[in-house]
Amino acid sequence: MKKRVGVLALQGDFQAHQRALARAGAEAVEVRSSSDLEGIEGLVIPGGESSTMMKLLAEEKLLEPLRQFGRERPIFGTCAGAILLASHIVNPPQASLGLMDMDVERNAYGRQLDSRITHLQPEGVEGGTEGDLEAVFIRAPIIRRVGRDAKVLARYQGDPVLVEQGRHLAATFHPELTDDSRVHLMFLRKIP
Repeated sequence: MKKRVGVLALQGDFQAHQRALARAGAEAVEVRSSSDLEGIEGLVIPGGESSTMMKLLAEEKLLEPLRQFGRERPIFGTCAGAILLASHIVNPPQASLGLMDMDVERNAYGRQLDSRITHLQPEGVEGGTEGDLEAVFIRAPIIRRVGRDAKVLARYQGDPVLVEQGRHLAATFHPELTDDSRVHLMFLRKIP
């Protein structure tokens, strides 16, 4: 039976995540309200603009429901989604869900013109993720610190770019913009 995974669909390229989850063998559903969280086994928070996402989450009264969801079930955040999962955000400081013990600096690689595609060599990733991993960085944040309960799975220029902590996964790049399903499969394995 397919795992039913929600994709936060308030802002950002949530449809690319839906396609990536489908390629990985999951059923992807859009999440726009707290009632949409019922019946899903995991959640993806896509890239986009993190301060706009926080504003929309507050307007839709989704902040506390998402925090509660994250206390019980896996969440995967990419780019802005990774920012929202962090416990501390700078440049500028902003509120977050605080579900992962990490410090994140927004837009740390520069402007849109500084976006890039590169290849990463995952570290200690289980489940057949051998070989280079294509990574698309778009106005990406940098993870400046990870807590002792977090595990760095990939680095770029020495900085963590793929981190797991317990049931949660955060990527500062966009795996949904490649044909490689390994990162989404890694997330799906976190769902019991």
